[in-house]
Amino acid sequence: MYPPRSIWLSLLALYSFWTSLAHALSGQEPLKSAQTDGYKLGEKIPVSCLNRSIETGEHITDLASGQLQYIPFPVCNETGRPLELFFGVEKEINCTIDFISDSFFHLLEFYIHNDAPLTCRIPSRPLPPSPIEDEYKVSDTESQEGALGTQSTLYTPMVIALSGTLQLSHIHVGNYLNLLVHAMPKSVSPGTIDAAAAYSVSSHSRNTKITIGDTLPLQFSVRWYPSTTLPPGWTGYGGHVYKSTFLYCILSAGASAAICIAYFRGVELPRRLKRYARDKVPGGGRFGGGGGYGLPTVSNGGGGGGYGFNGYSYGVGKRD
Repeated sequence: MYPPRSIWLSLLALYSFWTSLAHALSGQEPLKSAQTDGYKLGEKIPVSCLNRSIETGEHITDLASGQLQYIPFPVCNETGRPLELFFGVEKEINCTIDFISDSFFHLLEFYIHNDAPLTCRIPSRPLPPSPIEDEYKVSDTESQEGALGTQSTLYTPMVIALSGTLQLSHIHVGNYLNLLVHAMPKSVSPGTIDAAAAYSVSSHSRNTKITIGDTLPLQFSVRWYPSTTLPPGWTGYGGHVYKSTFLYCILSAGASAAICIAYFRGVELPRRLKRYARDKVPGGGRFGGGGGYGLPTVSNGGGGGGYGFNGYSYGVGKRD
């Protein structure tokens, strides 16, 4: 005897449901594998910059894809690689550009005169695997969004504001730069970069003279912040307690104590001892010895036996 037809239909519907669910789950697996984790402490972060024309300073667009063209930061002599940051590591990074070509010299003029910014970018998270074996590049569909690729979700913009002075035959470049990087809070998105910027400091006193063919030594002072807000730092002039101030207070207190001790032992203590000794020696008191009590004295009235007390005498002799 065969089961009723309704049971077969129910089993067939249940089988179709589980089959479609399995296909849906298997279709989601590639999406999970495409997602990358955040940076680990000390992980390398490549820096790439917008390619610009030396004639006008305008950005160069990739004709094949119609997107903005980014190129690696110039190679640093110290590492033999383009500039790289390290996630969460605060340090001084030296990057000496070996040879300033004619084209790069003209670009520096644009950057310093603020005709065009030195626009760079860093990956917000480690880049997903790409068939192109270049950590500075991924496919156009992954790296760019919006008009001319100005709204990329995989990268964080990092504008490097170079300061300096333009001359007719050379330029002065402020080559000491602060580089600030904000990471997303760990509770929100661990290992993710949110914002970055770099700028020259003390460009009038800390700069280098550059002509075509020279080297350009750049020094980046890198600081990381674990949130999107900066900690308070300004309290006004003289508002901080420095080590020199603390040491000055200690030395002042020690000098004052030494002066007080020297005065007490050299002046005050001998004076007190002398006074104490004078008061204790018999006959050295103001009113005679014996602690102020006078010795027997003879009264003016003659006769003996007069006794004086504190300058007053009482005669017991014969009176005329």
